[in-house]
Parts: sequence; C-alpha cells; structure tokens
Amino acid sequence: MKIRSSTLGFTLMELILVIVLLSILSLYAASRFMGKGSVSAFALQEQAISVIRQVQVNRMQSNTSTTDTNFQLQVSSSCIGSVTACSLSGNAKDARSDLVEDDSATFSLTGATSPINFDLLGNPLNVASGGVSILIRDVNGQSQCRVLINSQGYVSEGSCS
Repeated sequence: MKIRSSTLGFTLMELILVIVLLSILSLYAASRFMGKGSVSAFALQEQAISVIRQVQVNRMQSNTSTTDTNFQLQVSSSCIGSVTACSLSGNAKDARSDLVEDDSATFSLTGATSPINFDLLGNPLNVASGGVSILIRDVNGQSQCRVLINSQGYVSEGSCS
C-alpha cells in the first residue's frame, strides 16, 4: 500500500503569491500599451498644480509691482504658466520651469480672465478673487481634469473623468 504525499499541488499561500505577481506584471504591461494619451490629463493636472504654486510663491517672495509678467499666471489654450514663460518660443521655453505645454491637451479658464495676478499673500486678485477653475482636456476626448484656485489662493485638484 502506497502512502499519498500531501505535497501535491500548491498551497494557498503559493497560489495567492502567484496571483499577486501576475496582477502586478499585467498592470505594468498594460501601462506600456495604453500610451501617453490615456493618462495625459491626469499627469498634466499635477504639473499644472506645481507650476501654479511656483508662480504664486514667486509672487509672494517678490516685492515688486503686480505688472511684472514673471509673477502673473497665464492660462491659454496651449500653455499654463507665467506670462513671460508662455510668451517665449522655441528653445527658450526649455530653460523655464514655470510653464506647462502639451500638444495632446488643451487648457481653459473659468471664473476669471487671464492673466491672473496674486497679492503678496498669494491670494488671487480682481475677478479671480472669487475662485478659479482651470480645465485640462485631452484632445482625444479620453480624459479631462480640473485644477481649482480658491479665494484664499489654495491650489488643489479638481474632479477628473
């Protein structure tokens, strides 16, 4: 009579480990096939928040008049950043860190007109003092995200779809 060994097959722990590893591998592979267009609005939202805060902090650290275009935020269909950076062309833009440009997305502003000025405390001025919403839309129509600037100058993520 033969005694059956209980070592045939996988243990529950091994099975769970294999499933977890396969799911991680499949997520990594899927991200490679999706391409840039499917995540551009989400990635641009984070970049836009960073650039808006940079322009705002630069204004807070300055002691000049608000007419200095390095401290004014411009939102156009192709650029978010300081007025100075968005007005540059070619290689000059590559040297600047205070702008976001992407051919796969468009930007639009509601609640104010561009450019947006900040006071020395970082609060938006004039029409923008009621709060601003910036829409970032993927040109393929796959995704869109909002960036919000409230009346106290807090820059935050809005909804994404």
